[in-house]
Amino acid sequence: MSTEPSGVVLAAGLRFSSPRKYERMLRAAHDHTRDGAPPPAITGDVWNSWQRSLAAGIDPDRHLPRHLHEVADAVALRRGHALQTVMPALSELLADESSQGQHLLVLADAHGEVLWRVGSRAALRQADRLEFVEGADWSEAGVGTNAISEAVLSGRASQLFSAEHLVRSHHAWACTASPIRDPQTGVVLGVLTVSGPLHTVTADSVRMVKCGVRVAEELLRTAQRVNDRTTRTVGAVTVNPTAGHSSAVSLDLLGEHPAVLTADGRRVLLSPRRAEILALLESRDRGWTADELAYSIHGETGSAATIRIEMHRIRQVLGDALQSTPYRLAPGLRGTSDAARVLHLVRQGQVSAALAAYTAPFLSRSTARAIEPLRAEITSAVGASVRASGDAELLRRWCATEMGSDDRAAVHALGRLAGQADAAYVSSLASLSRIDSALGL
Repeated sequence: MSTEPSGVVLAAGLRFSSPRKYERMLRAAHDHTRDGAPPPAITGDVWNSWQRSLAAGIDPDRHLPRHLHEVADAVALRRGHALQTVMPALSELLADESSQGQHLLVLADAHGEVLWRVGSRAALRQADRLEFVEGADWSEAGVGTNAISEAVLSGRASQLFSAEHLVRSHHAWACTASPIRDPQTGVVLGVLTVSGPLHTVTADSVRMVKCGVRVAEELLRTAQRVNDRTTRTVGAVTVNPTAGHSSAVSLDLLGEHPAVLTADGRRVLLSPRRAEILALLESRDRGWTADELAYSIHGETGSAATIRIEMHRIRQVLGDALQSTPYRLAPGLRGTSDAARVLHLVRQGQVSAALAAYTAPFLSRSTARAIEPLRAEITSAVGASVRASGDAELLRRWCATEMGSDDRAAVHALGRLAGQADAAYVSSLASLSRIDSALGL
């Protein structure tokens, strides 16, 4: 049961049902920051934070955050931070770097200093005007009442809307924050925040941020288990494998059961969607945005958020072999798939080897709009190289495959080279006839 006065509880209920009315109430309440008692609509926690901030010299009308480090120094600091390994997953889950993106994903340290920011150029420019940048102190003492400072002080999730922020220049923003803790010790490692214009906050914003925290803490827990199992001492030397490093050595994208092959010989099966994403990543060196992948795989109904969730799961398998902004495969993994090897052999003129390597259709179960051209490219390349070889045996092998069974030009070439009575030619003609019948031709 809430300990706040009933008026405060009722007012807070307007945050999502009538946000404009709620904003007006908060702005009116903010005019009474220096009064002796909290006005209606303001919680006791926010009011107390206002009073502490004012006592610390925070000016609601002109204050900008103090800077503990220059941006370059803050970027250097985060390289050794405990949350560095989870930031890519958080970015994939919660950030929006598309041209339409409006909110900002921010990760601060345990004291409120901003270390990471991810968002669109427009969102970053808005944040720059508030000096919401790497190295800035967004603790209560640094910039007054805000969601980060509340999360730091309370150790709980916090959401501040409009004029609940003490500094007036923050009133156009809504911010949701929650601490991330070390799974073993419970110590706060940092604060995850999603901030944006008032209309970007929803009733699900706290739940989404808490979900991001759970993901981060589970990744930290997994990394700690791995390190506990694999840390070993040899003489005076202790070796600690670094979380996030990839053991993936190649991809299997031909056939019905796509997978990632690891250095220790394991074959990690991929869901159809993750296989499609990896196939597209391998197809383009410059990489893909989440929006591009969503449209290519799902069409108009595609969601960048869905892609980011899948990327988080893919990263659990690939580690640092999956790179971000834009999404792409690291050079060591790019071009290692069985499909890429087939095309490489064709380009090298090794027709027999290419035919032997092309064992099944490319992602044979996929119906994604962007996969069919990739599938057709491989089939066309192999078929053309076999036909150009003028080798009857290669033509026989090609026409007997699922991929080459409907290659009319190859079947006719086989008839010319091997004769009309050749058993393979007769069988291939029968296959063409069966295909035509199934298509109603």
